Parts: sequence; structure tokens; C-alpha cells
Amino acid sequence: MPVLTNIEELKKLQDKARAEKADREENKTTIILGMGTCGIAAGANDVAAEIHSELKKHKIDAEVVSVGCIGMCHNEPLIDIQQPGLPRVTYTKVKPKMVGKIIEKHLVQGEYNKRWIYGQLPTGNGKVIEGIPAYDELPFYNKQVRIALKNCGIIDPESIEDYLASGGYGGLSKVLFEMDQIDVIEELKDSGLRGRGGAGFLTGMKWEFCMRAKGYPKYIICNADEGDPGAFMDRSVLEGDPHALLEGMIIAGYAIGALEGYIYCRAEYPLAIERLKIAIEQACELGLLGDNILGSGYSFNLKIKEGAGAFVCGEETALIASIEGKRGEPRPRPPYPAVSGLWGKPTNVNNVKSFAITSQIMVHGAEWFNSIGTKKSTGTAVFALTGKIEHTGLVEVPMGITLREIVYDIGGGIPDKMKFKAVQTGGPLGGCLPEEALDTPVDFDSLTEAGATMGSGGMIVVDQETCMVEFARYFLTFASAESCGKCVPCRIGGQRLLEVLTRITNGEGKSEDLDEIELISEGMREGSLCALGQLTPGPVISSLRFFKEEYEAHVNENFCAAGVCAGMFTYEIDPVLCVGCGLCVKPCPEDAITGEKKIPHVINQAQCIQCGACYDVCNLGAVLVKRKHELDMVEPA
Repeated sequence: MPVLTNIEELKKLQDKARAEKADREENKTTIILGMGTCGIAAGANDVAAEIHSELKKHKIDAEVVSVGCIGMCHNEPLIDIQQPGLPRVTYTKVKPKMVGKIIEKHLVQGEYNKRWIYGQLPTGNGKVIEGIPAYDELPFYNKQVRIALKNCGIIDPESIEDYLASGGYGGLSKVLFEMDQIDVIEELKDSGLRGRGGAGFLTGMKWEFCMRAKGYPKYIICNADEGDPGAFMDRSVLEGDPHALLEGMIIAGYAIGALEGYIYCRAEYPLAIERLKIAIEQACELGLLGDNILGSGYSFNLKIKEGAGAFVCGEETALIASIEGKRGEPRPRPPYPAVSGLWGKPTNVNNVKSFAITSQIMVHGAEWFNSIGTKKSTGTAVFALTGKIEHTGLVEVPMGITLREIVYDIGGGIPDKMKFKAVQTGGPLGGCLPEEALDTPVDFDSLTEAGATMGSGGMIVVDQETCMVEFARYFLTFASAESCGKCVPCRIGGQRLLEVLTRITNGEGKSEDLDEIELISEGMREGSLCALGQLTPGPVISSLRFFKEEYEAHVNENFCAAGVCAGMFTYEIDPVLCVGCGLCVKPCPEDAITGEKKIPHVINQAQCIQCGACYDVCNLGAVLVKRKHELDMVEPA
């Protein structure tokens, strides 16, 4: 395609892309395959191979298109079949052996196997198939509002034509030809958009600080260093709609007067990086990126910087140091990056989702965006919903929705008829909230007031089988290991806090440990250089606040009600019930179980690591779980 030299040429290309898409929908059979990281991990590559094989076998002329994650990670692999003039019909949890039956029934016989169908996505002509629910009628989607995730799972992320057909680069063209820098910033300020990276600072004000800062050149940086356990919001946007990020960054560059930008993405996201590279190349070829964009006189270039996976590089000053080729360590602020950032020049750093939303605000206006959500937290929030919940996946909801609605209405509640216990928001530096807090509105201020944080969008649900002391220790293990070590409160405080929690979970806790947790946590919050150290105690403090009785039971009674703290109990074999079948010997990872056939076996306590493998396989009830300090029976792990 030729380089676009003006806005009229862009509009013509958008119209052409829309017409070609409409023509495909009316005249071509298309099979859409979910090929985000979650889909591939669930087996989408094998499903794809079967699709091509079956199409060839039946001599069916169909186009196979790969898309990113549409959010239903719990239903992967996903395939949609769209016949001429009809909606997309979604099949879920597709195994390779199912593909032949689906294609034969759907495309050869013209029938729908409703047992495997999830729902339908209507296309431009508005036609629907009777008897198959639309996505917006289904619990997982009917409370969602998709802005950042608008195109994810819908368009081909490696096709700039698909992005243009969806209105892509319309926000950029409006900005370049109808708005000056102040107009863009004021529109963003009026929208109330707050940064989606965790801190929730007003994006428009951040841009304005950088625009007004003295110094040149200026830089735009996208923070895509998503390192939270269980978080995949940014990755999904990069894999499913990379052009949305590029468009938002170009708009930001125009607003602050930057000619160059960096996307800092961790190397553990190879698919995201591959699709970003393709998107950048396509945008450059069309003249939407590079010199004299659309003949406007504005130039902007983008580079990808692959991070090595240090969690601390999610902090903007550490990230900047990493781009400069230095050790990824935070520095004191002020000066803030808006004044002195990359190579000492004014720099604006925002999250993937913040940039992805920007272009739509420019197209639809500030009033449209701030009509969604709450007065102080406008728009939507994107969450990676994981843990003990039926519908794991990616959700985008209006700010102000309650935790209960997300967990039970969208997430489908707790599996296996278990009871909800807590939800951790804000990732490993966030906080956990108990059942009493389920009616808390999900917005920046309400979550903070409740004792948690919004963070960048991780949400982990746990049930009654989770020990909250061990749960806090798990996050603390991660956060303390990721400390860069530059400041003493974080480097030493995290380790001392971890030692206390490890002691407690090993059954060696003392009553004064609970006071020590508070003391160390306060020191870390007050003295740490960056948010990593300041927020590391978050899960510990919130779990101690809402589940203090569990900590006290661990310390005072050497008792873990959930039965997961291995240091508090032992496994023993009852010589009366054991028949010497040997079933427990093989799964023991430490070879701690000995005994002759048909003679009661024995567990060597010095070797046993309390993994519970022997308990799980014994169908005679001969493996008993006992407290270390008492012989009372407790619930098994």
C-alpha cells in the first residue's frame, strides 16, 4: 500500500477496509481462532492444524483468521465460525478431536451443535441466529463495557486493515488536523482518565507537566513491564490490539511535543513483542508512524525495549534506568520523569491500557468517557480474574461496579461449592479483602479506603481452603525476592518480614511476632525509596487486619485451620488401618515411606516434607494428619 500523505487518503483507506470487511462477512466463510497466549497454552495450535486438515478434507473454501484473547480464558481454545451473512458462532473448550465434528455439522450439514456453542457475536448486518444467546446476554459479558479491550479477540491483530475498519487511527487524524497540544491535554483532563498502571494519577495533568517542562528532546514511554503473578491485562492488549497502543502513544507524543517513544515490554512476552513489531512496521509503511505523519508536519518514531523480567522495572524511574542501559534501580523523586526522565530529559510514562483508551477519548469526547464509571474514577477498569473462581479471564467493567458483581455475576462464583474467603486486588503489592467487603465499589478511592488497592488490575479470588497467613507469605516471598536492594528498608525489611511469616507458618511463631509485623511494615512504608518497598507489606497488613484470628491460631495454638502450613502438622500411617499395599510409596517425592508388602508402612518424619501425596492416594484412610505439638486430629490439607 502507498504511504498516506493526507487525511483524505486515510479516510478512503478506512472506507475501503470497512467495505472489504463487510464483503467478507456477506460472502466468505471465516473461521476465527483464539491465538492469544492463553489460547496457545490451552492447545490452539493443535486445533488450528485440525481446522486446516478438515477444510482440505471437505474441500471447503474458508479463511482462517487468528485473533487475540477475547477474555474467556476459562473456555479456551475458542473458535468462531462465521458463514456468509450470519453472526459469528463461538465454540468453547475445543479439542482437536472435536474439530471434525464441528466443521462437518456446521459447515457441511448446516446445523449447529448447541451443546458446544457458547454464544453468538452479531456482525454489521445485525442478523441473529435464533436459539443461540448473544454475548451481551451472557453473565460473563453482560456487565462488561469494553473500551481498552474493544478489539481484542475481534480483529486480526496482525492486520492494520482490520484496525482501520474498526475506526483505527481516527483519533490520531482528529488530533493532528483539528486540535493543538492544549486541546488534546484539556480533552484528556476533562475525561478524568486516571493512569491504569496503579497509582491512578490524572493522565491529562501528567501530560501537561511534561508538555510545559523545559528541555528537549522529550520522550514518551509505555510501561508494558507487567510482572504481577496472575496478571495478563497488558499482554492481552498487546497481543490482541497492538495498533491501539501505537495510536495512543503517537497522540501522547504530539500532545507533549515528543518525537520519539519507547515500548518497554518484558522479554517473557514473545508473542506480544512479535505482534508489536508487525504493527510498527505496518504503521511505518502507511506513513502513520515516522516522518511527517499524514502530511501534518508532525513526526514520531517508536522503538521496543525488551526488559529482562525484573519486577522493580515496573517502577518508572527503574524502567528509565533500564532503557538507558543501567541497572534497573529506582531513584529518589523529585525530580519526576516529567521534568527529568530518560537521559535527563522530560519524559512521560504511562501504562498500556492508558494509551489504548486515549484514542477513543479523542474520537468520542471527554463527556462520553466520564459518563462511564464514577465521578472521581471515570471510565472502565480491566482486571485479570484468577484464582478459585469459575470464570477466569480478562474482564473490563465500569468503575463503581462492586466486587460481589465481579466475583459472582461475571466470575461465576467459587467452584466445587466452596465458600468465598477473600479477594486480593492490586497484585502482590495490593491487599486482600474479606467477604464483608464484597459490596465495596471497584474504583481507586473506594478500594484504598477498604484496605486494598486498584493496582494495575490483578484480582485473585481464594476460598475457604486457603490459609491467609501462607497466602500473605507467598506474595511476600515474591516481592522481597524482586527487591533491587538499593534501599535498606526494602532490602532488609522485606527479608525480616518474610522470616517472621515463615516462622509463623512453620509453627514456631511467638505472640510478639504480630507486633513485629506492624513495626517492620511501618518502617518499610515510611522509608522505602519506591512503591515496591512501600507496598510490599500490603498483603500481610491487610490479611492481619481482616484475618487476625488465623494469625493468632498459628502463633498461640500451632494450628492452621486450612491445613496447608506444613510446619504445623505431620502425616502418620495408622498401623491398624494400613494393609501394606504400597500405594503411598511411589508418589512420595522424598522416599520417606518404607515397609514390606502386606505389612504396615512407616513415614520417616525426618525426610517427610508434608506434601500430602500419601494422603491423597490412600483410599483406606490409613494416612492420618496430626498436629506436631499435639496428637489431635485436624482437617487434612
